[in-house]
Amino acid sequence: MNFFQGIFDTTAINVSGFLICLLVSLLIGCFLSMVYAYKNKPSKSFLLTLGLLPAIVCVVIMMVNGNIGAGVAVAGAFSLVRFRSAPGTAREIVAIFLTMGTGLICGMGYLGYAVLFAGILGIIILVFNLSCDSILGSEEKLLRITVPEDLDYAHEFDDVLSRYTENYHLNAVKTTNMGSLFKLTYSVTLKNEASTKRMIDDLRIRNGNLEISLCDQQTMPSEL
Repeated sequence: MNFFQGIFDTTAINVSGFLICLLVSLLIGCFLSMVYAYKNKPSKSFLLTLGLLPAIVCVVIMMVNGNIGAGVAVAGAFSLVRFRSAPGTAREIVAIFLTMGTGLICGMGYLGYAVLFAGILGIIILVFNLSCDSILGSEEKLLRITVPEDLDYAHEFDDVLSRYTENYHLNAVKTTNMGSLFKLTYSVTLKNEASTKRMIDDLRIRNGNLEISLCDQQTMPSEL
């Protein structure tokens, strides 16, 4: 039996057609992710998601084309992703879609295509993870600084942030503790040799030793 023929039927998907559709969808996904990244500041995991989702959806549609029962089952299975108990990052969600897509291909009987699909996208993910730092540079982080209400925060931290970051931007200001405190949220890109401990220590001097946090943007539940 042909390795790329479905084991449950006699109709086989053409290997060259499969690869052409997969390649075109990957190129389109990469193009759209680069377009989205222009003058925006997305996380690396979100760019990876934009690049791979067209290919995953393309293969899923090819496998269920004309099969109403499989289409309904796929719709129900993929809708379960939004009911995860813990909020996921874009990279975690695309990993779930990828594994579900390969499982779907196996379930349709196309074992060869499942191996081929998983191998191609797995290599792309590995290459992206190894090269994204040099291509995209340092990833933005979220810096949250709590300040007392009587502090003029507009330019209070500019010199400290200029010393330790390549660029920074104040995204949001929020009152807390019955209005007695402000929470400032910055997007920052740290310099390569910057010490986060020294930066936080310098910031603590300015904000009266109140709470300061620094985290990756992709850990935020609202990312996708």
